Amino acid sequence: MKAAILSSDSASDLNLLLELARKLGLKAEILSDEQQEDIGLLYAIKQGRTEEFVDTGKFLKELQK
Repeated sequence: MKAAILSSDSASDLNLLLELARKLGLKAEILSDEQQEDIGLLYAIKQGRTEEFVDTGKFLKELQK
């Protein structure tokens, strides 16, 4: 399955795209603010994941500075 996320400041333009997607037989929906934030957080987590070990003690000391 492939997916695309479209964003627009124009509600009418976005609704036109959603209508076109549905006519083409594509599943389309408007995401809530919370869903958008979740996607952004997931993307940030994936970008930040390094698979390297982090020393908890050193990490906590850095946070306390």
